[in-house]
Amino acid sequence: MSTTYAPNLSHFGVSCFDIDRMVDFYTAVFSLQLTDKGPGHTFPFLLAFLSSRPEQHHQLALAQNRPMGAPSTVMQLSFKVQSLAELREARRRALNHGATRLRHLNHGNALSIYFQDVEDNTVEVYLDTPWYVAQPHGDPLDLDASDDLIWADTERLVRADPTFMTLEQWQAQFVQTRTSR
Repeated sequence: MSTTYAPNLSHFGVSCFDIDRMVDFYTAVFSLQLTDKGPGHTFPFLLAFLSSRPEQHHQLALAQNRPMGAPSTVMQLSFKVQSLAELREARRRALNHGATRLRHLNHGNALSIYFQDVEDNTVEVYLDTPWYVAQPHGDPLDLDASDDLIWADTERLVRADPTFMTLEQWQAQFVQTRTSR
């Protein structure tokens, strides 16, 4: 197999009950823009496409084809942010727009919040850290603490983990493993 074969995950689709309610939630919480909406031609359901990037038609596709009463089959939808301030803003927006069951976790390699969207799908919003520890890893995260305290606590926790390495070390290991196949 060629080592240059590396497909990038580009978007995801979610089956929903009420497409308008889901569009409202994801545009309000994540500033996604509705790019297109209408009935599918070969997929006979109402579809909506949302994106935050002009070079990508859609990052989220919604299909109004989830049977009423059916549980969510989404393990999680994850959105990446660049700062603790953005993570806090995501929390504020999510709660203001109907998210439920909010929880905060420090994964060592990421600082995350999790919540249920308006149709009970699990959503994660996370911020990468400059460190790696083996996953799964989940310590409590006090998002109301100061940025300095959160970063200091995170560094202390990860350095105490026997699997600790810097992100650069982990990335080099990943590349080495990938190219040795």
